[in-house]
Amino acid sequence: MNKRDMAIIKDLERFRVMGRDDIASIHFGKLKNPITSANMVLKRLARDGQIEVSKSFSPFAYFPAGSTMKRNSTKIPHFLSLVDVYKQITSYYTPRTFQIEPKYSKGLAEPDIYTGFNGTPFFIEVQRNVYSQKVMNQKIERYAALRFSEEFKVKPFPVVLMISNTRYEIKNKDVRVFQIESIHEFIRNARKSQQPAKKPAQEVIRYKLG
Repeated sequence: MNKRDMAIIKDLERFRVMGRDDIASIHFGKLKNPITSANMVLKRLARDGQIEVSKSFSPFAYFPAGSTMKRNSTKIPHFLSLVDVYKQITSYYTPRTFQIEPKYSKGLAEPDIYTGFNGTPFFIEVQRNVYSQKVMNQKIERYAALRFSEEFKVKPFPVVLMISNTRYEIKNKDVRVFQIESIHEFIRNARKSQQPAKKPAQEVIRYKLG
């Protein structure tokens, strides 16, 4: 296997599942024909047992070898949405850390993503469903509990980016939360706060988060 093969396998292990177009964008995006190139490589890797494929999706969905995820799992759209967040972020910068569903003790927060850039750590929540205000309050309280627990040592505590089409009333003073519809929206809003100055995305984000 070459380096790109290993990078694809590593991403499948990290994300659990990826669509063909996701892989083409991330790993073949600089080529003249990324979809054609991705199809050829993925077909070879699947043939050799290095990855697994589900043809129930169009385009096909790919899994790491030995994946126990059911091919009709309701979690698949969720994981694919996390891949989309990664693609949005990498259109602006390449994060050093991008962890999917970091695990903490029961009763603490269950983030979808832990990442960071420009010295600022982030938790990202991708809300595909609409929750009651009570459920959302409980979710944020679990983030506050994580902040003051002995389990999370990183300082400062990560900012929470909540990606959702629904807006909630969040009053918890122990956790900083930005409610956005996409990473692109977050970057656009950050840039607007700097007008008329024109700065790179990283500098804008640093200003926005103060």
